[in-house]
Amino acid sequence: MIICRTPFRVSFFGGGTDYPIWYRENSGAVISATINKYSYITARRLPPFFDFKHRIRYFEKEETQTIHEIRHPSVRECARYLEFDDAFELVHTADLPARSGLGSSSTFTVGALHAFHSLKNYMPTKRELALQALHVEQERIGEAVGSQDQVAAAFGGLNLIRFAGVREFDVDPIVIAPERLQRLQENLLLCFTGYARTASDIARSQIELTPTKLSELRAMSDICNTALECLTAREDALDEFGRLLNEQWRIKRGLSHLVSTPKIDEIYEAGLKCGALGGKLLGAGGGGFMLFYAPKECHANIQAVLNERMFVPFRFEFTGSKIVYFSRD
Repeated sequence: MIICRTPFRVSFFGGGTDYPIWYRENSGAVISATINKYSYITARRLPPFFDFKHRIRYFEKEETQTIHEIRHPSVRECARYLEFDDAFELVHTADLPARSGLGSSSTFTVGALHAFHSLKNYMPTKRELALQALHVEQERIGEAVGSQDQVAAAFGGLNLIRFAGVREFDVDPIVIAPERLQRLQENLLLCFTGYARTASDIARSQIELTPTKLSELRAMSDICNTALECLTAREDALDEFGRLLNEQWRIKRGLSHLVSTPKIDEIYEAGLKCGALGGKLLGAGGGGFMLFYAPKECHANIQAVLNERMFVPFRFEFTGSKIVYFSRD
């Protein structure tokens, strides 16, 4: 039996420039961090005592004789891609809900690939996991998704991820002093809006509109570079990092009418009025989690005004996808 733990992520800057339609011509970059909230996949080879060959449990339960019959697209295509046709059982649980802007679908795919590899007694590199997850989601399933979530889930950590050319991506860990990293984490608030959404629908709209949004995407790339300077500069510029989140969110809202809603705008404006310097809706948009950057002393007021919303405490994590349990028995 194998248990694979794969982290969710929060994305700060550059979302939208990680779509292949953009970065293969223009290059792209994002700043993101994985957090200590995880997707868990338990997998094992299934003994030959059942009247089915494959059992998959997530929010549904599937029992099939062939890979082709599996309805869950990621499980089916990961198994087909890795040519894993032995009998297996795969069970998924998670710390946070799906469709919430934390990269959950790509986190699942990375974890499933990692688990299948391990059942075949192979330990893939982080780069292999990321590239294979990109292939499964974008090519085999045909999802309208970007490329940052798969890379973040595989590598873990606080990173600048650059996208371009044949290599597809490069991961540069962002090295900052421990006390500055601590203060960055302390100034972040993760708020669940309560609205679920299907990211691929919103992403498809953004992809279709990409040729008409060149200036906006270039501006988001510039903001990403400036935000990196705020994190790594000798002078403490974390509050400017927060203000840049606000600037980027204003631009991102203009990429598609599906990115935000009046209710989400109300939540965001309430946070600003209570002292947040900036923030953004995580993921493609439309719902899920909102991230605020606010001085720590403002957090209680923000939470009091938005008391109908759920706030989730978190920390950064730096391991990426990991096999946390392995037994041959």
